[in-house]
Amino acid sequence: MIKEYLQARRTLVENRLEALMFRVDGPFKDIIEAMRYSLFAGGKRIRPILCVAAAEAITSDAELLDEILDIGCAIECIHTYSLIHDDLPAMDDDTLRRGKPTNHVLFGEATAILAGDGLLTFAFELLSSPAEKIGPAARLRIINLVAHAAGPEGMVGGQALDIAGENTDYPFTHLKTIHSSKTGALIKASIGAGAIGAGADRRQLDDLVHYGAAIGLAFQIVDDLLDATSTTEILGKSAGSDKVRGKATYPGYFGIEETRNRARSAVREATDALSGFGSEALQLRELAEYIQQRTY
Repeated sequence: MIKEYLQARRTLVENRLEALMFRVDGPFKDIIEAMRYSLFAGGKRIRPILCVAAAEAITSDAELLDEILDIGCAIECIHTYSLIHDDLPAMDDDTLRRGKPTNHVLFGEATAILAGDGLLTFAFELLSSPAEKIGPAARLRIINLVAHAAGPEGMVGGQALDIAGENTDYPFTHLKTIHSSKTGALIKASIGAGAIGAGADRRQLDDLVHYGAAIGLAFQIVDDLLDATSTTEILGKSAGSDKVRGKATYPGYFGIEETRNRARSAVREATDALSGFGSEALQLRELAEYIQQRTY
């Protein structure tokens, strides 16, 4: 059932991104082409799907869910920008992403930087666009939430710590900070943004944010695990790169089996956080299990 849900939602996200994104024409066609290349290079679309799924746990209003889909698409633009910049020679220096050449390999480093900048700023254009159902106060809360998750105490800060920590011995608590910031923050914000947009009450929001933090951790633990155990062909990016670059990872601290145990524990925490919800949160529960069991 979850595979069908994911495929349907992924198609929904792809179609909406296509409708929202600039066309490759006019004087800015070169930078738009680079932006579109990475945005439509494939991907699981987990963040916008989680955003909509969180909203579906609160409301069934189709028009409201359409507006929340746009918020999820904005977050996907931010995620894509982060991947473009992470792959740059000055950062992780990767040449393969989702089975294709990375942005800077195809378009050059300067254009790749600008493509990432363009996706980040376009995301906030989408987030701040007037809408019928999501009022100004809720929209402002969402913008603040997403900006914080993407910024120096979130994704950007986590990447900075990750780079600074290469080939360095540091305590496990530091690794937890990197993971919760670099990966977990935007996943948690995806859930929070969907919940706020849907009009969640305080308890619902707290429970959903708790869920988001737990699956964000599970997602990164599984990423560490796949980097250590999978292949480049399956992952669509360079397997084993964490070890080559001297990055601290869960398998490095705990070994493969204990890392799997910790991923399962994070998923249990996520599903336990949804105990106050009924069948309306079924997709969120199944998404947590999917995150644990994914192979790429």
